Amino acid sequence: MSEQLMLPAEARDRAGKGASRELRREGRVPAVVYGEKKEPLSIHVEEKLLTKMLHTGHFMNSVVMIDFQGKPHRTLPKAVDFHPVSSRPIHVDFLRIGEHTKVTVAVPVRFDNDEESPGLKRGGVLNVVQHELELICDAASIPNEIHIDLTGLEIGDSIHISAVTLPEGVIAANKDEDFTVATIVAPSAIKAEEEEAAAAAAAEGELVEGEEGEEGAEGEGGEAAEGASEE
Repeated sequence: MSEQLMLPAEARDRAGKGASRELRREGRVPAVVYGEKKEPLSIHVEEKLLTKMLHTGHFMNSVVMIDFQGKPHRTLPKAVDFHPVSSRPIHVDFLRIGEHTKVTVAVPVRFDNDEESPGLKRGGVLNVVQHELELICDAASIPNEIHIDLTGLEIGDSIHISAVTLPEGVIAANKDEDFTVATIVAPSAIKAEEEEAAAAAAAEGELVEGEEGEEGAEGEGGEAAEGASEE
């Protein structure tokens, strides 16, 4: 389950680009808390602490308790804007949620037991189609990651979302499509060998057909010549 993070915040007294730039120079990041039919809160948070949380790799699917004026606000990060040059966070949106609100989150996928996959042992390559899964779950039970077992998979096998074991109470956001999460594909060397073999088989087939055609023509010509000599 994803851990719960605590992020102290202070009120933003002034709005506008100038005020936001001043906050960033002071090592603060402007942010807003909205949702649950309440007035939005304009706040700012410490950039160093926010950056540390971002580096956990699961900030976007973690419950963040915003400590504002001595009162905690349960939120889920919805968007982080970064500076195009420095990549520093410059603004964050937080969505208020209840303790057991159903939320939609993007959870990373982790593949286990690759050494137990015959296809990978033969030189196959794991082609990951979905690095994250969009899931619906209880806000109090957001998984850190989804584990997928590769045991027994051969080259050419595909893993669809229907075959993925999700934690109890967690479902895929897209319930109408049995989409592919990953496949075991042949490496380029094996593909080249297969293509060469297919081309050779096709050429051999054409050669056999040509020989059969020539034999038929000779047979027809011989019969014609024999008939002419009899006359």
